Amino acid sequence: MTITHLVTHSGGFHADELLSSAVLTRLFPQAELLRNRDRQWVTPAAHKIIFDVGGAYDGEAQIFDHHQRPGPLRGDGQPFSSFGLIWAHYGRAYLAAMDVPRDDVEAIHSKFDTKFVLPIDLLDNGAMEPSVAGPLSILTLPALLGSLKPVFDDPSPTADDDAFFAALPIARRFVEAQIRNLAAKARAQGIVIEAIAKAGTSPILELPMGMPYRSALDQAEADHMLFVIHPRGDDWTLNGIKLSNDTFNQRADLPAAWAGLTDTGLEDVSGVKGAKFCHTARFIAVASTREAILEMAEIAVQDVQ
Repeated sequence: MTITHLVTHSGGFHADELLSSAVLTRLFPQAELLRNRDRQWVTPAAHKIIFDVGGAYDGEAQIFDHHQRPGPLRGDGQPFSSFGLIWAHYGRAYLAAMDVPRDDVEAIHSKFDTKFVLPIDLLDNGAMEPSVAGPLSILTLPALLGSLKPVFDDPSPTADDDAFFAALPIARRFVEAQIRNLAAKARAQGIVIEAIAKAGTSPILELPMGMPYRSALDQAEADHMLFVIHPRGDDWTLNGIKLSNDTFNQRADLPAAWAGLTDTGLEDVSGVKGAKFCHTARFIAVASTREAILEMAEIAVQDVQ
């Protein structure tokens, strides 16, 4: 039977049902998204998907609440929120709707669940304290989406619904951006692996364009690589390689003498005609040609060694 209604609760909202709505409205664009707690609406039926309300979890009946006791748990014992339940049941179809290649669906479904969905689940269930984000706690996605709620003294009787539906396209943009980035990383993987093989024992990795390369380096165990070069517009860039995605520390920094220099100043110090810029933090440099950036890369390697 055709899904005609997507039902979640009325009143204040949280990230889990907002993000669930972003997934479901993509899959069922003709269905009405309804915020209602009335028994007639939160009772399962073949034409409805009910989430974050209703006091039950039954995938076959299409009801996905997590507030009942005991609540639904992942295989490792961690709690689901409605977002986790919706992603578990509809995430693969959502990825297909986002034109993710079939061969990449399972891996991206799992990565998105781990990196994006699980933290929402844990925060919503109180299994993770917002304070783990430290000073950035107010800038986490749940906090930012929560800031879109109406203020306490908004007199409008439709304030909650108005805020929810205004926040929905914002939530959708975050979900879709994450999926596009994961799909892009999957596309880049093969390109980078091929470039690593072509580079052999060289500490300089040349890529055909800017792209994610960190996971491919780890997969290939290319620990000897120190710098990455690639074209960017009319110029070429030379980048250091971070030790991990969780730090700004690099395997090797660009020469200290280059820091903060531009144009003729950088050309004079580096001895490279066409050198244009080096960041003060020594993680990126720019040159006008491939030949110039390769020369800068070789000087940087010699400086490290």
